[in-house]
Amino acid sequence: MAYASITGWGKYLPERVMKNSELEKLVDTSDDWIVTRTGIRERHIVGDDEATSTMAVAAGKKALEVAGLQPQDLDLIILATCSPDRIVPASAAYVQHALGASKAAAFDAMAGCSGSLYALVTAYQFITSGAYKNILVVGSESLTRAIDWTDRSTCVLFGDGAGAVVVQANEHSTDMLSFILGNDGSGADLLYAPGPCGKLTNGITNGHYYLHMDGSEVFRFAVNTLVDVAKQVVAAAGLKISDIDLLIPHQANQRITKAAMKTLHLSSEKVFVNLDRYGNLSAASEMVALCEAAEQGRIKEGDLVVLVAFGAGLSWASMVLRWQPKS
Repeated sequence: MAYASITGWGKYLPERVMKNSELEKLVDTSDDWIVTRTGIRERHIVGDDEATSTMAVAAGKKALEVAGLQPQDLDLIILATCSPDRIVPASAAYVQHALGASKAAAFDAMAGCSGSLYALVTAYQFITSGAYKNILVVGSESLTRAIDWTDRSTCVLFGDGAGAVVVQANEHSTDMLSFILGNDGSGADLLYAPGPCGKLTNGITNGHYYLHMDGSEVFRFAVNTLVDVAKQVVAAAGLKISDIDLLIPHQANQRITKAAMKTLHLSSEKVFVNLDRYGNLSAASEMVALCEAAEQGRIKEGDLVVLVAFGAGLSWASMVLRWQPKS
């Protein structure tokens, strides 16, 4: 059995920033209403010359640099997204070509906002089985291209961006201590987008492709899932919640996170939040948050980190990491 750990990370956010004050001109809302209901103050919007794949490439390059790898070293690229450039081929194929990762296999992972953790768990399986040594996992989203900007229930929530990590084989230990993946397909119609949206040339011009969400039902699912799955994955690692140094929840709604913190008895110092600056980045959310936590020194060598995501499907995913990027 081989061992695996995260050795590199990187993110990319589009240059354009949309503050809540701009949304006030598009829909019946206000900065106070959005902040109170969601905790979001601004979000990044994908540029006309950008796509889900191009943002993934930018984040991937940074992750490779931190890991000290060249694209040719990669065995596999997994791209988690809800907003692929096209239905066929996989957007990961564009990422592989643009990076120059000529030896890497590439495929997309779709599991809603949980997609990047599904992809990350998959990467660990490939490495610990001995099949591969170097894998790039990317979460990238251009979901604002599928947003109805007259629908207050969805347009205030989402943003665009990408985050990436490199998972490498090593000879010492695996930093993932436990994981949980799950799905309840009976709720699949509570949150969905009928068509692709990651590239502007897809010509999304009518409501048939807009994101649809039953906000109250998804909120109820998210609150319960975040708490339950966090408890389960920590127990699976043989730990207690009090042992955890940092919880990185899916960045969906401030009220969901606060409710979970209260139930789990976690202080703000033990929870990472960047929702206020980015909104819900869907499958990119966990990757961008993990990258920022590392960049800001919120995670130190040996720290125990819990990642929890939930989203369309209805899906959920979680893992416990003992942070050791120098392994």
